[in-house]
Amino acid sequence: MSKILVIGDSCTDIFRYGEVTRLAPEAPVPVIKPVKEKSNPGMAGNVVANLKALGVKVDFITNKTEIRKVRYVCSKYNHLLLRVDENDKCERIKWTDEEDSSTPFDAVIISDYCKGFLEEEDIEIISKSFECPVFLDTKKILGKWAYNVDFVKINSLEYKNNKKVLDNDPILNNKIIVTRGPSGCDYNGKNYPTTNVPVKDISGAGDTFLSGLVTEYVKTKNISRAIKFAQECTTIVIQKSGVSTV
Repeated sequence: MSKILVIGDSCTDIFRYGEVTRLAPEAPVPVIKPVKEKSNPGMAGNVVANLKALGVKVDFITNKTEIRKVRYVCSKYNHLLLRVDENDKCERIKWTDEEDSSTPFDAVIISDYCKGFLEEEDIEIISKSFECPVFLDTKKILGKWAYNVDFVKINSLEYKNNKKVLDNDPILNNKIIVTRGPSGCDYNGKNYPTTNVPVKDISGAGDTFLSGLVTEYVKTKNISRAIKFAQECTTIVIQKSGVSTV
């Protein structure tokens, strides 16, 4: 069984589903009557949940401060009405106090949601600490601090935000895997198309992609096969409601 270390900020995802039949009299906003609530680990916690669903043994280093993302959803149409982020910042990692980097892992995943848990220098130190492949998913603007990471997974918006940097940095550009939703995935000048399916919810889809990518890469050491497997995993979860695992 593969053993993977996940480091990153996590939250609790809460979905409150309800009936919407009218607008409020005081403002043109929908009135929701909650009838059902679902909660699950989110952000890096969702990466861990997907890895475990894929049969991987996981060690997890994350924040102790609870971050909550509360979503209000019209149950009839599965339409997201509102998201409330509670306690959106957390404490910074104390790397030397948390983990003995001599522990053998098949891969390390750094899942950085920019909530304060990981600074650039933390990611640089962590990525230098392991001989196994290191995968990074971050919302930060990339720089030389990411040079020791093997692969960087970003979405199309994050790629747009980083384009100026990547156009002038071939070292980083060669590490980038860009997920583009229905337009597939780009890596090293090649597009990997995906299967079109009815989409119910894309929440957490990037976490699922990352989990599938690393799981398959650990098995095969083939990044093309890993990308295709990750897309298959993502295709499954976007047909489910809420943040789901494979």
